[in-house]
Amino acid sequence: MCNIKRRKTRTVTVGKVKIGSKHPISVQSMCNTKTSDFNSTIAQIKKLEEAGCEIIRVSIPDRESVKTLKQIKNEINIPLVGDIHYDHKLAIASLSFVDKIRINPGTIGSKEKVLEIIKKAKDFQVPIRIGINSGSLEKEIMHKYKDTAQAMIQSVLDNIKLFEEKNFYDLIISLKSSNVLTTVKAHQLLANKVDYPFHIGITETGNYFSGIIKSSIGIGSLLQQGIGDTIRVSLTSDPIEEVKTGYEILKALKLRKKGLNIISCPTCARTGIDVIGIINALEALNIKKDLNIAVMGCTVNGIGESEKADIGIVGTKAKALLFKKGQLIKKIGKENIKNILVEEINSFI
Repeated sequence: MCNIKRRKTRTVTVGKVKIGSKHPISVQSMCNTKTSDFNSTIAQIKKLEEAGCEIIRVSIPDRESVKTLKQIKNEINIPLVGDIHYDHKLAIASLSFVDKIRINPGTIGSKEKVLEIIKKAKDFQVPIRIGINSGSLEKEIMHKYKDTAQAMIQSVLDNIKLFEEKNFYDLIISLKSSNVLTTVKAHQLLANKVDYPFHIGITETGNYFSGIIKSSIGIGSLLQQGIGDTIRVSLTSDPIEEVKTGYEILKALKLRKKGLNIISCPTCARTGIDVIGIINALEALNIKKDLNIAVMGCTVNGIGESEKADIGIVGTKAKALLFKKGQLIKKIGKENIKNILVEEINSFI
């Protein structure tokens, strides 16, 4: 049971996904293919859908990318978001093919260009994510503030005002920095000033390993405070890893359930079974059923953890103990653990 009290927000509808405090926190990713390469982009999105991605974003750097959007939209089952920088005309050209667009006011240019986007987005009834990045803030704001988080807040509030003056409220807000503390501070400063849903994440996090660490700390910290309505884990890696990591963060905070939740010990000299091998075998199965599986090397904490899990395996010197729904079912040979675990999981499915 999750005890986190989420910040109250309005609801914004992106395709068939609703974003806001009354709805589950959704998991997003972004393609790293050339959007103009239809086949590669579709292939990647299909894999992301299979992994559980709920909203997908694609870059739109040129007219060739715009031309493929209609085809992409027709082939996928999740909402499509167009990501635009520099050329506001690309944003306008994309509006009839996407479920949301993301613009960065720091790279779009003049106020007049943003106003043109607002007008057309209203006509097409397409929501907009105002994406503020610390690395591309408006120059005049950067010169004014020494504190990057304060500069980000000023930028987003100025832009929200611009949208609201045109009666456009179908907004999602993101405040991203490669600095975890800056990202957290910016969201904390803005949380009580507006009621728009937040798309949260840490940007430019470095390699796969450091990206997971920074994202888990930053996103997890905000979610624990009730801040955040949709997430994207940014990794310099296969986007599927972004989706997997996103769900693991949500599962750790008991905000979402998605597939196996594996409880396992770090192993030590008392370990009586191949914990690492068993876990690798379980993860390779790609099971989508929501189950808690305990794989524990010895009886020190193994029995207690297994009694709380749907299925539990505990190593001993001679045999392994199999638990199911809190009850010790039987002792099994160590050579049979993987097969028996699969059988037990299938019995739940």
